[in-house]
Amino acid sequence: MTLALGGLTLGFVGTGTITEAVVTGLSRTKFRDNRIVVSPRNETVAKKLAAAYENVEVATDNQDVLDRADLAFLAVRPQIVEEVVRSLRFRRDHHIVSFVAATPLDRLMEWVDERPACLSQAIPLPFVADLQGATAIYPPDEKAAAIFSALGTSAQVASKHEYDLLAGASSLMGTYFGILDATSGWLERNGLPKPVGDAYLRQLFAGLAFAGSARSGLSFDALVEGHSTKGGLNEQVLADFTGNGGLRALSEALDAVMVRIAPDNKK
Repeated sequence: MTLALGGLTLGFVGTGTITEAVVTGLSRTKFRDNRIVVSPRNETVAKKLAAAYENVEVATDNQDVLDRADLAFLAVRPQIVEEVVRSLRFRRDHHIVSFVAATPLDRLMEWVDERPACLSQAIPLPFVADLQGATAIYPPDEKAAAIFSALGTSAQVASKHEYDLLAGASSLMGTYFGILDATSGWLERNGLPKPVGDAYLRQLFAGLAFAGSARSGLSFDALVEGHSTKGGLNEQVLADFTGNGGLRALSEALDAVMVRIAPDNKK
């Protein structure tokens, strides 16, 4: 990115897990010197961030965050977002990025008192703290993309439907660790000490993740073939998993998630 964002003050309305992860990640990037203002809403997290990073300040309240910020992130729970947004005074030159789940932009726009220059939404995940994030952004927003590309990678999409699909895909995180947990239990039940099995699985799957990112030019189908010898064990497990309904169950689970994310969406 060639955008000059060095002089921007970044504000966070809401100071929870995701705000902490984003601010932590920013401290490891070219944005480490940007002034950052965080909400005092979660006093413990706010004070922790201010103590850890010289460029982070705790605002007096959410309005103080907005008054001091050029680019502000809405990072509050969906249950209270309407109350919070309606209580704030926005400026026409504000650049706003919403992290709030299940709250479309047109609804947010109904609650703001002054239409900001830019309003977009993003789905940062906790591992932005380690610069390993994969952040969906809608609509395309070059400033947000510059920030989240520095925290890993960003995926700008042109439609709400595409954004909802990426949100649906992000719901696989628990399933990923659930597979690891189930495999760890199988190893232990069959006689392998749990610490040994867990250490092996962590590195095995870390290696697979690296293979996927390092070979980005290959399709996932090609990676399956490359990691499954003809007639071998990997091919056998995938065939059994597919034959016993594993892939069908996964597809149905994602369809069910999309009903929750976008109940009015029509394919």
